[in-house]
Amino acid sequence: MTSRESAASEITPEVLLRAYACGIFPMAESADDPTLFWVEPEMRGVIPLQGFRIASRLARTVRSDTFSVTVDTAFKAVIAGCAAPQPGRDDTWINKRIRDLYVGLYELGHCHSVEVWQDGDLVGGLYGVSLGRAFFGESMFHRARDASKVAMARLVEELIGRGLELLDCQIPTAHLASLGVRTLPRHRFVGLLQQWVDEPMPVGDWRTH
Repeated sequence: MTSRESAASEITPEVLLRAYACGIFPMAESADDPTLFWVEPEMRGVIPLQGFRIASRLARTVRSDTFSVTVDTAFKAVIAGCAAPQPGRDDTWINKRIRDLYVGLYELGHCHSVEVWQDGDLVGGLYGVSLGRAFFGESMFHRARDASKVAMARLVEELIGRGLELLDCQIPTAHLASLGVRTLPRHRFVGLLQQWVDEPMPVGDWRTH
């Protein structure tokens, strides 16, 4: 389900948080399209945090020194990586308005990134929105094999450690399915949101909290 928002300038980071609390998030048709539209998928992808499992090969990669992983150290670089063309995806839904809004959420302490590094280069990562005990994954990217999956594994570890309960992956994909995403109808997802988004939780840079 989608709805157009022509007056994009009226969308603020605070409006975004209220939308997330209702199960709605914004997208753009392309990186060059200045307008946004609201999305409320009929089927929603979620990862059960306590039941998260990764394949043995990926687990070995996570334990190895192939990559180093950080949190909230290069947010703008991560969102730029997510917005850049990738193999099999020439265009993206992340336009300048999206970038500005989520940088605003990051500055409010409600948006976070996971960065994956190799030999000093950023080779993968993800970002998303935290609200109460829920985390809404927005986008991920990789420039090296398994880098985005390593970022996801680190994210789950971070969320569990912080007492969060729900990891929303928005629209299910084959890539996410390989990480154990479950699909829920919209009404069940919104029911879960009602349990968790109003829980009082600390906000701010995850490097210092």
